[in-house]
Amino acid sequence: MGDIKNLSGTAAVEKLKELAESNVCLFSTYEDDKIVSRPMATLKVDEQGYLWFLSDKNSVKNDQILSDNRVYLMYSNTSKAHFLSVYGYAEVVFDRSKVDELWTPIAKAWFEDGKDDPDLSIIKVKTQDAHYWDTKDGKVVSTIKIAVAAITGNHNDDGGVDGDIKV
Repeated sequence: MGDIKNLSGTAAVEKLKELAESNVCLFSTYEDDKIVSRPMATLKVDEQGYLWFLSDKNSVKNDQILSDNRVYLMYSNTSKAHFLSVYGYAEVVFDRSKVDELWTPIAKAWFEDGKDDPDLSIIKVKTQDAHYWDTKDGKVVSTIKIAVAAITGNHNDDGGVDGDIKV
């Protein structure tokens, strides 16, 4: 069994940055009685723990957020055995200075006119609840510990750590 390490304050924001910033998540919105998910790149996690994304202002996703601002974000980095689940509330934002801060050249693939694209909007997600699963010693050591536990039947330490993130 792994260790439980709940995080709050600065440590919580740092863990969010480590697991979410510059990574792709399944960004889920709610529509009527169903959840709708799509991959999105997390551009930034700021000092308050807000997660930032670029979006087309005319997208179904933006309409869903305007109708029901609950969102669920799922991150998975299997090569490092890092996982993050975030439940929060989204807001569609129009702020040119924030666009300048968040912009990356790859975003031009979605926004033909670059930073000046009239359809460019920003999604800001405020974390309500988050939970992470991580390794204490890295993936290789954790895999060895799991293999040893499977062979010996000793299930004391799988090399994992998980906990709640409160920002």
